[in-house]
Amino acid sequence: MIRIALDAMGGDYAPGSVVEGAFLAYQKKTDDFKITLVGEKEKIEKELLRLNLRNSFFTIENATENVRMEEIPTEALKEKKNSSIAVGTRLQKENKVDAFISSGNTGAVMATSLLTLGRLEGVARPAIATCLPTEKGVVVFLDVGANAECKAINLYQFGVMGSIYASHVLKKEFPKVGLLSIGEESTKGTEIVQEAHKLLEKGPVNFVGNVEGTDVLKGTCDVVVTDGFVGNIVLKFTESIDGFLTSLVHKRVKQSLLFRFGAFLLKISLRDLRKVLDYAEYGGAPLLGVNGVSIICHGKSSPKAIQNAIKVGVDMVKEKVNQVIQEKLANNNNLIRG
Repeated sequence: MIRIALDAMGGDYAPGSVVEGAFLAYQKKTDDFKITLVGEKEKIEKELLRLNLRNSFFTIENATENVRMEEIPTEALKEKKNSSIAVGTRLQKENKVDAFISSGNTGAVMATSLLTLGRLEGVARPAIATCLPTEKGVVVFLDVGANAECKAINLYQFGVMGSIYASHVLKKEFPKVGLLSIGEESTKGTEIVQEAHKLLEKGPVNFVGNVEGTDVLKGTCDVVVTDGFVGNIVLKFTESIDGFLTSLVHKRVKQSLLFRFGAFLLKISLRDLRKVLDYAEYGGAPLLGVNGVSIICHGKSSPKAIQNAIKVGVDMVKEKVNQVIQEKLANNNNLIRG
């Protein structure tokens, strides 16, 4: 039985969207798991009543405080010891659950996970990994915000952890790993990128060399590695594509009867395109490298996004991703000293 703690108070539409997403996961589950909803008990029970759900579906762990999206993570960590994020993470530390999922304040989830759970042995810095749509499926892209500045060893470890995630959770056989740079040649990019290239060449991954920004959405690789500064910019840019295309179509439809007719004929294809670009399809983003399973969801997560994030959490536990990461990085000391 896999035990999942779910932050019921995290996100713009909590607790409604979170509770509904938990029920969707419960209805469609193929693995044996149970969910603990963490947050203000009274509000959670009210939501269960609104959705006509029985309390017996879930366990409720009361948390009297909530970290707002605009709060500074370090201050929230210090001042709100009984927040849903703090309580949920402590449950995992105490081995009462196997994974914690939250669509709350990203910085607070990350900081609390690092302080409470710590890092896996051999991991210098954890990284947030997300799935981006490509012409050939999805690519695991990391880091997308945990580390604004990185050393070469960090990028190397991101590549190893991303490869393990792609292989064990996304079931990609011998996933291709690429290093994001400004050119395909190994001599291109910053000194750190060039050094990371040398490390990845010697690492236990299927490293295909440098990739450029134009390669990411083509599906050239299964895993793309970069630092959190660049990664977060790429992620936010990708998230804006759906809104940009929708706005463009609406403007053209208003301007031209011919375009309106064409859009009508392409309606099904456009709907499928939006589905491909919808972050809800890919669930949450795991914080790879912490000594536990911590899944960070989009603040605007829908019930469907929560449902898929739960699946990611279950798969992380079931496939023993952390154990594999520790085994692969067991011999990192020589690389770190180098």
